[in-house]
Amino acid sequence: MSRQDTAPDASAAIGAALYGLATRAARRLPRDMSLTSAATLATLDRTGPRRITDLAAVEGVTQPAMTTLVRVMEESGLVERRGDASDKRVTLVCLTEAGASYVRTRRQAGIQAFERLIGELTGDEVEALVAALPALKHLEELESQDREGPKQ
Repeated sequence: MSRQDTAPDASAAIGAALYGLATRAARRLPRDMSLTSAATLATLDRTGPRRITDLAAVEGVTQPAMTTLVRVMEESGLVERRGDASDKRVTLVCLTEAGASYVRTRRQAGIQAFERLIGELTGDEVEALVAALPALKHLEELESQDREGPKQ
């Protein structure tokens, strides 16, 4: 089915459903750190080491706010700063093993929460979600490219 074949309101309805699901899911996650901190760790996990200025742009905060956030996460042992081998003037923020473990644990908790909900769907509804997986994965890729820009 092409985009022209879909009902005019389909994109809006799908967007509303995905947005509602995502915001509810975010609210159910543990509140052991701010959403910006958790998002920053997830960004570092997906993209690798980044400059503070890049992280600030990706997460939609000011550079001073990101500097403070990185300092707090550094003191907690979740990230560390390292020099960039290609440019000695640059410092990169990197996940530590503790930070990577935190991201994996949080991601697994989210996956399990959705697994429980999916377990309550009918067989036809599960099949519809399975059929939608390629489109959902493509949406995720498009959003990541748009939000994070090129990998450093």
